[in-house]
Amino acid sequence: MTRTRSRRHSVIFSVLMSAACLISFSGVSSAQEPNGKKKELLNAISDGKDIQINLPDPAEQLPLDDLRKFTEVFSRIKAAYVEKVDDRTLLEDAIKGMLSGLDPHSTYLGPKAFEELEESTTGEFGGLGIEVGLENGFIKVISPIDDTPAQKAGVQAGDLIIKLGDQPVKGMSLEEAVNLMRGKPGSVLTLTIMRDGESAPIRIDVKRDIIKVASTKARLLDDGYGYVRLTQFQSETGQEFVDAINQLKKQNKGDLNGLVLDLRNNPGGILQAAVAAADAVLNDGLIVYTEGRIQSSRLRFSAEPGDVTNGAPIVVLINGGSASASEILAGALQDQKRAVIMGTQSFGKGSVQTVIPLDETHAIKMTTARYYTPSGRSIQAKGITPDIEVKPARLTEMDSKPFFTEADLSGHLTNGDETKPARKPDNTADANSPMERDFQLRSALNLLKGLRIFEAKKVGEN
Repeated sequence: MTRTRSRRHSVIFSVLMSAACLISFSGVSSAQEPNGKKKELLNAISDGKDIQINLPDPAEQLPLDDLRKFTEVFSRIKAAYVEKVDDRTLLEDAIKGMLSGLDPHSTYLGPKAFEELEESTTGEFGGLGIEVGLENGFIKVISPIDDTPAQKAGVQAGDLIIKLGDQPVKGMSLEEAVNLMRGKPGSVLTLTIMRDGESAPIRIDVKRDIIKVASTKARLLDDGYGYVRLTQFQSETGQEFVDAINQLKKQNKGDLNGLVLDLRNNPGGILQAAVAAADAVLNDGLIVYTEGRIQSSRLRFSAEPGDVTNGAPIVVLINGGSASASEILAGALQDQKRAVIMGTQSFGKGSVQTVIPLDETHAIKMTTARYYTPSGRSIQAKGITPDIEVKPARLTEMDSKPFFTEADLSGHLTNGDETKPARKPDNTADANSPMERDFQLRSALNLLKGLRIFEAKKVGEN
């Protein structure tokens, strides 16, 4: 998401001028004709010559009937609504409706919402810890943020919130719903949600807290194999990603044999942070480009030389909660054949929002461009399709008691080596470890190990 600064401009004069200049002759307004042109035009009319009149495109003109309708509604609300409403409130509500009618991501930001947006890009804010959007009048959970009250309480990506406390959300704006979700740390909000696979609504109590989001987490999964999770894209996420990989290499005492990049339930964030993360593991090539109606929304981002992993194979994990900037990163690595994408279909938010301040306390967040992967794919309403689909699954280890083998038979034939292979102790795996309860993560690690074995065999054959 990009930010621009702009001055407030009065539009009243330009509106009046646009409404007044409905017809022009030969493309030039007669009100501004030089005297010579005016005389030439009048002479042509008096001589009975044909005059070409260029009528303006109706689609480019202000719809006067609709403007009259707007003022009529405005005046009727002022005069007859059950409670008195001041002009400022009505105009602000009109602006909100104008933006929210465009798409689910364009909105008007009042003082509180503007401040909260600033906080979310730096990684600290108050609330439940969920990224939400509007769907059919209800609030849809795009993803719960890691280590937040919502995630700990059991809120899942794809949940449809139908009530916040005792208040139905049907008909609420996204801003109104977010304001209800925010509150004093320690206070409890009951979410009533609909979830796929459940026949009845579910009630979840979530205790509000100060949300401090660390966007990058890293650890070694096994000797030589690293894991980095990006929970969202904040202003410093790109550099944090590079630092995390360097730290893993230091712990491993050498280059990594493979890397799992976890973008599951990553709702996105700052476009440039996703570009920086992609640049960190690409040596060259296009990362993403955007297309919009104005020149400033047409951007191209390419990688510069230097791969922090030194070419180690990468598996990227995605799911339905992976949206926006995380799809940019996954799409770039997929198109540039730099990583294997594993998991399930991503969310499909392929648009870019620009925050345009109107003054010190008000702004609009407006969709200004669509983004495209290096191969020219638009992800809007489609998402990233994984190279290998792996759905979440609950693992159940089979009882692995020692087997009776040929070597246990009395009088068995030998193979010339009389040393008997030692049986590994029957240690029960830690059911709470991430590798034991995360089937997708285990699948990613197994794929990396398989690629490593395959490459080693190819080298041996040569």
